[in-house]
Amino acid sequence: MTAFTRREALAAAAVALALARVVRVRAGGADATASIDNFSFAPATLSVARGTKVSWTNRDDIPHTVTSAATPRVFHSGALDTGDSFGFTFDAPGEYKYFCALHPHMQGTVVVT
Repeated sequence: MTAFTRREALAAAAVALALARVVRVRAGGADATASIDNFSFAPATLSVARGTKVSWTNRDDIPHTVTSAATPRVFHSGALDTGDSFGFTFDAPGEYKYFCALHPHMQGTVVVT
């Protein structure tokens, strides 16, 4: 691989990674999924229509939570073991930041339109 094609491959990979971090679900009431893996939420930002149920599944080998950063809390999953899932239906537009209460550096956002 030449330096030019290697540079192109790196640029394409960066674009693909950026697109993978933002997922859009357009139909209201549709379901959307996210995963917890390698101490991160994927996608980190999820845009959905009002009325969408978002379900997170823990793919890590240790427990994690999906906890609203708002006060008071809008949602909190409790500890999710490997393979466990948690779902929440977003009925109101807004930006919902969340984190793992066990590992606060893990953060994500759901944008509801």
